[in-house]
Order: sequence, then C-alpha cells, then structure tokens
Amino acid sequence: MSGLFITFEGPEGAGKSTNLGIFAQALAEGGCPPLITREPGGTPVAERIREVLLSQHEEAMDADAELLLMFAARAQHLNRLIRPALAEGRVVISDRFTDATYAYQGGGRGIDPQRIASLETWVQGDLRPDMVLVFDVPVELGMARARARSALDRFELEHQAFFERVRETYLERAAADPARYRVIDASGDLDQVRAAMQPAIDEVFDRVRG
Repeated sequence: MSGLFITFEGPEGAGKSTNLGIFAQALAEGGCPPLITREPGGTPVAERIREVLLSQHEEAMDADAELLLMFAARAQHLNRLIRPALAEGRVVISDRFTDATYAYQGGGRGIDPQRIASLETWVQGDLRPDMVLVFDVPVELGMARARARSALDRFELEHQAFFERVRETYLERAAADPARYRVIDASGDLDQVRAAMQPAIDEVFDRVRG
C-alpha cells in the first residue's frame, strides 16, 4: 500500500495551521482520518531539535547550522513517523516540510538552493509530497496576524525583507510545479479560505478512493 503525503506551507500569519485542522476534519468526516504532524518536529527527538531552532539564544545561530538542524530533525521525522505511516497506506499531513527550508533558509537566509537540494536528496531519497498547499498572504498582513496571536519565535522576529523573500520563494516553487502545488489565497476569512481549499479536499478523496 502507498499512502498520500500532503504538506501545508506558507509564511508567518498565513493561517496554515488553522486551515490544516479544517482540512483534516473534512477528511476525517469523509471517512479518511489523516495522520497530522509538523516540522520541525513530529517525534520526540525532532521536537527537541525544534526547541533549539525556534528559541532565541545569546549566541547567534549560523545559517549553515540552522540548515543542518532542519534536516537532522527531518531525517528523524521521516524515518520514525512519516515513512512508516505512508507504508501503511495512511494519509499524512505535515505542517511544513522541505519547501519551508527552500523558502526560509534558501530565500530568507540566502543559502544556495543547490546545497539544500543535495541535503534533500540525501535525507529524502525520491520522497516528495504528493500535494503541497501554499497559503499565500501579503507580508504585512501575515506579520500583523502573527504578532496578534502569541509571542514571536526566533524566525518570526525577522525583518520584513526576509519574509518578502520567503513569500517570493514559495510562489516561485509553486509556479514551477503546478501539478503538485495548490496556491491558496489566505488573505480572506476562514469561510473564504475553506472554499478555496475544497477542490484540494475533493482531489484527496478522489485519490484515496481510486
């Protein structure tokens, strides 16, 4: 059996985590309860790495160290949770995956995408998400939402130009592979975004039911 791997992506304040819950509930109500996970994190070891990545430190974190920690967490996540679930035929939904690395460490930090691609091949082999939903929102609106919801983590404290590059990278990756990516306008209210997600929900049911 081969499962279905779906990832939710987007810059800060795009509402991807909230809409992931709505998406997953729709699948569960239709008889297809998904396994929900997140990156960085998803397993006990990977969650510890997440704490290091998101926390502020007295010592600035080097961009290469950040990149390698992301893939260290990803290797643990894939081998301990995602691959076994897919092998069982499960639908797996992850809140962020490698597209976030290209957007944040590549676009945001300026790391050469080819270096990221090398790590992607090493850690993932040929595994790529079957469907990527990119929740797109103007940076100023997204950051206003992020500031209103909770205390900001180390990434959320970055400047606007950083997030402009993040957003641009997401949109470039989506445009380059429209067969796998679905760009969702996340600037509206929950009902509007839910309606925009419906075709993707229907597509998942079509794939699962064959």
